Amino acid sequence: MRVFVTGATGFVGGAVVRELLDSGHRVLGLARSDASADRLAATGAEVHRGSLDDLDALRAGASACDGVIHTGFVHDFSDYGACVALDLSAVETLIDTLAGSDRPLVVTSVMSHGRTEDEIPDPAARPDLVRLPAEVRTLTAADRGVRGSAIRLPQVHGEGDHAFVPALIDIARAKGVSGYVGGGTNLWAAVHREDAAPLYRLALENAPAGTVLHAVADEGIPVREIAEVIGKRLDIPTTSVPPEQAGAHFGWLGHFVSSDLTGTSTLTRQRFGWTPTRIGLLADLDHDYYFDINQPS
Repeated sequence: MRVFVTGATGFVGGAVVRELLDSGHRVLGLARSDASADRLAATGAEVHRGSLDDLDALRAGASACDGVIHTGFVHDFSDYGACVALDLSAVETLIDTLAGSDRPLVVTSVMSHGRTEDEIPDPAARPDLVRLPAEVRTLTAADRGVRGSAIRLPQVHGEGDHAFVPALIDIARAKGVSGYVGGGTNLWAAVHREDAAPLYRLALENAPAGTVLHAVADEGIPVREIAEVIGKRLDIPTTSVPPEQAGAHFGWLGHFVSSDLTGTSTLTRQRFGWTPTRIGLLADLDHDYYFDINQPS
């Protein structure tokens, strides 16, 4: 297949591009900058210039391909509502472009505590799940002739990670302590990006319309254990932060550090034969690349 990939040079998208190329597919990757275009071309993929807010570029890329994998997302927590709205607009544009073709569209969603693959809440009843509308639009696109599926991601780790765990490391370095909230017993699910990438390919090739897949390897790691590894590597104390001080200590990350972000992948493994083989988050955190201050974000 010729596959249009958004976020093709991103942390997850870059791994997906390699997986597709290694499996014999061709890739047309969306690239916003010259630097991204050069990195993408070096992989052997074709370059399609544009961005998520360039809807004409999205239409052109999707029209030219046999399927679409959407991994792009603008992670700006200072205006997260605008990022979510942009993502929904991109998803709707991709659905409109693929309508009537029965071509696959695989989108990226996020885990929320306790949901299985078959649990799809009503967005109106769960306004707190702000990325749920884009997921639901994709899963219900079968009536428009699109084979839509969604992959829910937990914490994704590996070399080049610049999301929640590196943010925790930066906060610990700045504060001089590695913190967790309360008892630190709340749990985070996780997956290595090199395990997540094959699941996107499996969804593209095989997932029936309306399917949710969970890319979960570690089902629940206590946040205190994450903080302890960070403290050990930085040679600083590990300490509890009272819940009422979480926002002040962790900033925008306070809500997430306080929350259970767990999930299972039992049904995904049974249905698609997906088996994670890479190291878990705690073992990955023992690599120097998580603590190299010169590591590019």
